[in-house]
Amino acid sequence: MERFGFVGLPNAGKSSLYNALTGGGALAAPYAFATTDPNVGVCKVPDSRLDRLAELSQSKSVVPASVQFYDIGGLVEGASQGEGLGNMFLAGIRDVDAIVYVLRAFADPDVPGPTDPLEHLRVLEVELAIADLDTVEKQLEKKRKAARVDNDKALLAEVAALDAAVEALGNGQPIYRSDLSTERRALLGPYFLLTNKPVLAIVNIGEDQLDDVDSVTAPVRAELGEQAEVFGACIQLEAEAAQLDPDERSEMLDGLGLGEGAVPRFIRAAYHALGLRTFFTTGEKESRAWTFRAGSTAPEAAGRIHTDFERGFIRAEVIHWDELLDVGGWTAAKDVGKLRTEGKDYEVVDGDVVEIRFNV
Repeated sequence: MERFGFVGLPNAGKSSLYNALTGGGALAAPYAFATTDPNVGVCKVPDSRLDRLAELSQSKSVVPASVQFYDIGGLVEGASQGEGLGNMFLAGIRDVDAIVYVLRAFADPDVPGPTDPLEHLRVLEVELAIADLDTVEKQLEKKRKAARVDNDKALLAEVAALDAAVEALGNGQPIYRSDLSTERRALLGPYFLLTNKPVLAIVNIGEDQLDDVDSVTAPVRAELGEQAEVFGACIQLEAEAAQLDPDERSEMLDGLGLGEGAVPRFIRAAYHALGLRTFFTTGEKESRAWTFRAGSTAPEAAGRIHTDFERGFIRAEVIHWDELLDVGGWTAAKDVGKLRTEGKDYEVVDGDVVEIRFNV
């Protein structure tokens, strides 16, 4: 399951965001380092397509896609030199697949800490870049020496990528915001660099800022440009809403003019930020959303259901979800010739409804 790590200064709202996403009970307290050990929770990815397919098939069970969220203790200036939770914090985010910056914009005299989201972003990026620079510099000379001795072209390319990383990080620039090519960033993958991961940012606003979300988040959007998607949300309100049953939650959010709330939009964006896509299986017994990587072939996607499906793949019967709804069901789609038969080279498309034929 793909993992997202919350990164932020103390009191930025990480634990409240965790509670909003998971309905969990993480301690959210107005003092630094209320979270020492990471909280780990699973969050369902909202998808109205799945709900409509389940209704069409009158499914007894509905299983959405899921992702994991890690609520990690707050980072402070000097963390890369061991300040605050220091190395514990940095170790906690090395293994996540993507980073979510939680940037505080709300003011509260009872909650210490800066309220400028750009200041939060500056501290976070500088500390992560310093930590990455230390990692890269420790590896560079060993790799350079090995490349000279072996005259290994692959190692030479890796050394060039490390050199480029040192230059960017030395200027305080995270890898994800640098001009390193996709190929060079891939060569840096084995080093698990903190700033070489996909990034999203959520600006935590106060209830009194709900009418000014765009203006509050605009400076962060301008700073990050196309490198990261930025959301504005009153995380405390979203966390309170998450504790309610679905009808009460909808009533509360609608009453505040928030529609479905920021959290479902954020979850979907986080899911897509990792290149994750969804295909469906549907029937009377179960309708389920399956996660796959964009560009996966039919056998690779089938392997997300069961390894036997990939190993013994013969063909896939495929129809897009909205076409299936239009014709009224799987049997009707087969009768009118709407089902496509696809082979091993077919690249599955987000929203495909699939039935796998296999033999092992």
